[in-house]
Amino acid sequence: MEKSEAPITIDELRKKRKEIMKAIVKDKIKPSFLDKVAVWITNHVGSMGFFLIIFVWTAVWLGWNMFAPKEMRFDPFPGFVLWLFISNMIQLFLMPLIMIGQNVQSKAADLRAEADLNINTKAEMEIETILTHLEYQNNIMLEILKKIESKTK
Repeated sequence: MEKSEAPITIDELRKKRKEIMKAIVKDKIKPSFLDKVAVWITNHVGSMGFFLIIFVWTAVWLGWNMFAPKEMRFDPFPGFVLWLFISNMIQLFLMPLIMIGQNVQSKAADLRAEADLNINTKAEMEIETILTHLEYQNNIMLEILKKIESKTK
């Protein structure tokens, strides 16, 4: 039986692991204060709490301006011009902020995906190294077994 080549050493494996970890750390992006604000707004606007606040505000506003005494209504039915204006302003300000927050979150997700790929690649190398060591040890044990069998005959 032929001897297989010596597998990669543990030191070589550790050196490769350090190279992968350096690549992961090098690519990290630190978000600015404004990026953090945009992410905070994105996280909170995309919640049920925010939805409920907007829903209750809308129901109270429209209900008051439809059912309150006429002299107390401030945004006449059926136009609700002031409500439409305020709602549109909220949308106009929130839309770009949400998009910015999603872009920042996307960059972070890309970094996590890259780190996962690098970790999986490292794990694959380590598993391959372990399998190579086991195969190498198996070949050595088979050679020793053959020598023992040939001496006993």
